[in-house]
Order: sequence, then C-alpha cells, then structure tokens
Amino acid sequence: MPLDPSFVGRTYPPTPSYEVGREKIREFAAAVGATDPAHTDPAAARALGHPDVVAPPTFPIVMTMSAGAQIIDDPALGIDYSRVVHGDQRFSYTRPVYAGDRLTCVCTVDEITSRAGHDFVTTRTEVATEDGEPVVTVWSRLVVRGEG
Repeated sequence: MPLDPSFVGRTYPPTPSYEVGREKIREFAAAVGATDPAHTDPAAARALGHPDVVAPPTFPIVMTMSAGAQIIDDPALGIDYSRVVHGDQRFSYTRPVYAGDRLTCVCTVDEITSRAGHDFVTTRTEVATEDGEPVVTVWSRLVVRGEG
C-alpha cells in the first residue's frame, strides 16, 4: 500500500539535546577517513579560526538518525523498515558543527512520491543549538521498496 501523501509537511517534536564531544568527532573522523587535523586537534582548529575541533561534514547524521526514526517509527505512516534502502543525503550548512555544541533536531516530511511500485520519502531535519541558532539542514531520501 502506498504511503499517505497527507504526511507531507508534518513536523515531529524536537529531539533531546545532543552534546557534541571531541572524542565523538575524532571517532567519526577516523571512521570516515577524514584526516584534516582540525577534526582531531583543538590547536589546529583554533589556528583556522574555529572555537574547537570541527566535525566532518557528514557528522550530523549521528544526530539526525534519531530525528528520522520518529518518522520511520510512526505507525500511522506505516513504513516497513525491512523494505527501506537509503536513497540520498545532502547537507546545507549555516555554520560548522563544533565540539561543545548542544544541538537539537526537528524533522519534517518534505515529500512522499511513488514510482514503479516503490515509495520515496524525503525528510528535512533542521539542526540548531539549544538557543535556536541554525547550524545545518539535512535532507534524506528513503526508498521503501514495493512488494515483489
């Protein structure tokens, strides 16, 4: 059964704050092969004008996964997660993510379409500081494979 397009525009509650730690940034940088010293060395980051180590560009996925889970787990929408594959991801930054940031995420369903028996769900997650300063917008497209 196709997903209900009336969910487009639905916004879910903010996630609890996520405190970005230096070690989390280091671990993520190592996992994705990001070797710039600004990801691991506070002095190197400060020399570039940053207040602390800088997260690699795809780091926000760590936080946005929980925000997206609100949509995936919404029984009224009815996504069968066993049929989901990742289709696309993109990031639009207002400013970098730094160690010490306390960030929250608000996720919205941007688009639901169906093609060739598959559903496509695009979400938009606004990542901001606890004080409301915008940091990054993350879009994710999930493909819910059809039966057969």
